[in-house]
Amino acid sequence: MKFEFSGRPLLAVTMSAAVLAGCASSAAIIPQPRAQQPAAAVRSPSGSVTVPIGQPVRSAMPRPAGPVDPGFRRAPAGLNDRIYELWRAFPGKTGIAVQRIDGEWALSQRGSELFPQQSVSKLWVTLTVLDAVDQGRMTMDQRVRIGPEDLTLFHQPIAARVRSEGSVTMSVRDLIETAITHSDNTANDSLLRTVGGPSAVRAFVAKKDLGSIRFGPGERLLQAGTAGLTWQQSYSVGRNFEAARAALSAATRQAAMNNYLANPVDGASPAAIASALTRLARGTLLSPESTEYLQGVLSRTRSGPRRLKAGLPPGWQFMHKTGTGQNLGGMTAGYNDIGIATAPDGTRYAIVVMMGSTTAGIPARMALMQSVSSAVAEYHGR
Repeated sequence: MKFEFSGRPLLAVTMSAAVLAGCASSAAIIPQPRAQQPAAAVRSPSGSVTVPIGQPVRSAMPRPAGPVDPGFRRAPAGLNDRIYELWRAFPGKTGIAVQRIDGEWALSQRGSELFPQQSVSKLWVTLTVLDAVDQGRMTMDQRVRIGPEDLTLFHQPIAARVRSEGSVTMSVRDLIETAITHSDNTANDSLLRTVGGPSAVRAFVAKKDLGSIRFGPGERLLQAGTAGLTWQQSYSVGRNFEAARAALSAATRQAAMNNYLANPVDGASPAAIASALTRLARGTLLSPESTEYLQGVLSRTRSGPRRLKAGLPPGWQFMHKTGTGQNLGGMTAGYNDIGIATAPDGTRYAIVVMMGSTTAGIPARMALMQSVSSAVAEYHGR
């Protein structure tokens, strides 16, 4: 490629890989205008001319350690096709989204449609709480009482302590740890109650412009409605909820499940979740302290060890939140895993896999998730 300079050919300037390695922004390397160049053009004995381009312009966006690989500005060739083939071959309604956090691209299949979140929505509760802490409206050491009237259903390890002791008091910090790492429904609903209820979470989602992310009425009302029941606090004791659900007619249960799947009150799109994870990792949703704290909590998640995490090779790190809904006739109302995968070189990817309805068994669902995260790792750096 040639340019004309004072009537003579000018060889195009080739930027070195070292310069590219220092840039991690959508602006890439931006030359200063010619009129502002501090150095003069230099003519070699052969007559060619080299024009200085000035210093690269950098952004404050977090970037991976080491050189920027070719996948910074566009998805690696073949990754989108691999994701599409995995998505196409899997039975049922499935959404997949992948976004490079330290780059400029995102890809998805059914990425804009709403899928049931189930316990994935615990992330938005915690974000709302930490935002309130950042604003000085709450503290991490604030104490929250939990009594029998606050118990929910399904997975709630706190319930045993409440029934044994009559009530327990926990800090906001401990409730976050329990809600995220153990996916404790009562811990999550206690945080939700303390921060101001569902309206507070919805206000946070709107304030941060997170897009297609809904927040439901809380665990008790969500699960009761999905089953076709009206919540009663007695359902929080033992297996009373399961007994009441089993007493419903098959038609009632199926209609309630169909209504939920068609228009999930806690629905979110995979692409919106991937974008929110990207913004969290970049530090634009919370204060630096809260961002670091939450990522640490997500890295300790115990649920779903054979979902996305199991597809990543040694040396990769993963922080995530799972979500699993009720079963009806072998179909689960929401089977999800969302998280942030970090390559050994520090490059980060937001990965989201959500299943709204599928006839596939649990092993096949986990295998799909593993295949998606494995593909991201395989194509990294291409």
